[in-house]
Amino acid sequence: MPFSYFIGLVFLHKDIRQYGDGAPGATNVARAGNRPLYLLSALLDAFKGTVPVWLAQLLSGVSGWELAAVAIAPVLGHAFTPFLRFRGGMGVATTYGVWLGLLGWVGPVVIGACTGLMFVIQKNWVWSTIGGMLGFLVFLIAMHFLQPAQYQVNLFIAWAGHTAIQTARRYGYFKSLPEPQPWLRKLWRKPR
Repeated sequence: MPFSYFIGLVFLHKDIRQYGDGAPGATNVARAGNRPLYLLSALLDAFKGTVPVWLAQLLSGVSGWELAAVAIAPVLGHAFTPFLRFRGGMGVATTYGVWLGLLGWVGPVVIGACTGLMFVIQKNWVWSTIGGMLGFLVFLIAMHFLQPAQYQVNLFIAWAGHTAIQTARRYGYFKSLPEPQPWLRKLWRKPR
């Protein structure tokens, strides 16, 4: 369900795909003129990832490969929603929601910190989100060695699926290379 798109239609009477990057995601609800509805949209998009993962684990006892499939499904459905002719959002909020369901607060916080660090270093948001996912992979690898019982292979499968979906959904944006932030450029300049 493309919640952000429906919120734009119902509450703003606007097609949010006509704003920003043209995707039906929560960020474009804010760009369409309503920041409180952005928060609602982001939460609904996130919980669309959290709820299936929680239900699969708590009610059905799903784990292993099957849990990886449950974790990938909401992000895939958000990015390629049949409700909008398979042209969905970027899947960022839904990805955060899935990792909330898989790892609790640690998942979204680590992804957010890695993405934020990328934004501090360079300006291109596409490279920042993918760089954030790569940073999260480093975290998963480290935790796999420290706590192998909790950080199992199914998490790496979910990570690979999310990263592949986000990369595929942003493919056209990779034409521009990462651009360093101005403060970093100043460091590289030679003193006169």
